[in-house]
Amino acid sequence: MELPLYKMTNRTPTLLWNDSCAIQELKESIQWGATGATTNPVIVGEVLKKEEKVWMKRIEEMIAQNPEKTEIDITWQIIEEMAINGAAILGPIFNREHKKKGRLSIQTNPQFWNNADKILQHAIYFNTLAPNIQVKIPVTEQGVKAIEESTYHGINVNATVCFTVPQAIAVAEAVEHGLLHRENENKPISDMVPVCTIMIGRVDDWLKVILEKKDIVIDPGYLNWAGIAVMKHAYAIYKQRKYRTRLLAAAYRNVYHWTELVGADMVLTMPFIWQKRFNASGIDPVPRIDVPVEPKIINALNSKFEDFQKAYEEKGMTLGEFEKYGATRRTLRSFIDSYLKLVQVIRDKMIPNPDI
Repeated sequence: MELPLYKMTNRTPTLLWNDSCAIQELKESIQWGATGATTNPVIVGEVLKKEEKVWMKRIEEMIAQNPEKTEIDITWQIIEEMAINGAAILGPIFNREHKKKGRLSIQTNPQFWNNADKILQHAIYFNTLAPNIQVKIPVTEQGVKAIEESTYHGINVNATVCFTVPQAIAVAEAVEHGLLHRENENKPISDMVPVCTIMIGRVDDWLKVILEKKDIVIDPGYLNWAGIAVMKHAYAIYKQRKYRTRLLAAAYRNVYHWTELVGADMVLTMPFIWQKRFNASGIDPVPRIDVPVEPKIINALNSKFEDFQKAYEEKGMTLGEFEKYGATRRTLRSFIDSYLKLVQVIRDKMIPNPDI
């Protein structure tokens, strides 16, 4: 019997990625049709826990072999090695699909969110790690600049820290400018497959925070549709304008984040636990991407939440407002905190507390 995710990836244009670079999970996800994987500081921290014996031993080896390196050097060596290992597992898919699939996303330093030059240099370096690397760049004002420049340099980008239609459009336009720049200089673009993530679950999360802070009363079920509404609206615009960037849905919170997007020419990057749940659900993955969110839901969200208007409307925010958006700030802080925790793990290995 075909599992639901396998059926989706084989019968519709919708792609599946594993939202982790944990080796065993990635291998199993590939059997269900996954053709990509992703990582970020939060995910790397989770992999360290899941594969603790392997990675703690590897960290000790790195420290012993490189006594002159700092805790930050070792931290990035671990992040890069995880990405390279995941890219190697996806290599056969990358070759089979003529470079169109089989990529591993690695995230630039989240502390660089406000510096396009530093993001670009990190992206250029990451692009040398493996032929099938995709580089994650946050959709801040400086991040959008880096996305355009990275695209021009031939880097396959994965725009992240993105929650809104205005951000998704800014990414698509930046990529188009970068691609056109390459085309005008007769540089190849045939193997470029840029994606723009919309973290749909974090859209819902942010509205739920506002609801509690401002004592808003609304049908609680409506809050589970906010991210889906944003994604479907962005997808319709992308199709109409024929952008060469593919949208990607991330941050899973409920089953609708899967079922409502089936049939789209889109990537669904799912944590392994959600893949297992969906495969065990018995749900037939019938295409629903063109089924609109009920107008009464969108109208209610619009009337109750200014931040939903900012996320849903094409001109809901200007470029300079992206990093001021609540979900953006919360996510940047989360990524930076997780990165610093990784550094702390390495520090504890390099300079353990004295045992008195």
